[in-house]
Amino acid sequence: MFEELEMQVECLSGDYACRILTADDCPVILELYESNPLYFQHYPPKPSLRSVKEDMKRLPAGQSDSAKFYVGFWQDKNLLAVLDFVLGYPDTQTVFIGLFMVHQVYQRTGLGSQIIAGVLAYFSRNFEKVRLAYVKSNPQAQYFWQKQGFQPTGLEVEEGDIRLIIADKQL
Repeated sequence: MFEELEMQVECLSGDYACRILTADDCPVILELYESNPLYFQHYPPKPSLRSVKEDMKRLPAGQSDSAKFYVGFWQDKNLLAVLDFVLGYPDTQTVFIGLFMVHQVYQRTGLGSQIIAGVLAYFSRNFEKVRLAYVKSNPQAQYFWQKQGFQPTGLEVEEGDIRLIIADKQL
């Protein structure tokens, strides 16, 4: 479906090097995950190499591997953030962000907002909307995404004991 849309992940940021993450990157991704214990208090289980590998492959039902991107943002040899997204989900004019996580060392510096601003600018070239879900019990996630201009849609999803708030941003 999106084979004709050339995804140039290196263009997601004008400030940081971006590339698709691979299995070889799992140890450094795990270190980034482990720097964010608050996230995993709200969305367990605790991170492991196995959970990193699962995140790299996780897709919504019926979606193609070619629409999934698991990208790292780097400065020199430091992994600053990871972004997982699916093109054309839940509809062809939408990008779904499945995960965005900034290494704890770089949080509250504006880096996350800077990265998301670049990503949204890039997505706006080919899409009308970005959708994501955050854990209802996580006020930090709600604050961050609303600061980026995402608004709750009124839709909520349950994953076991976890309630997710669906939020959108028009591009």
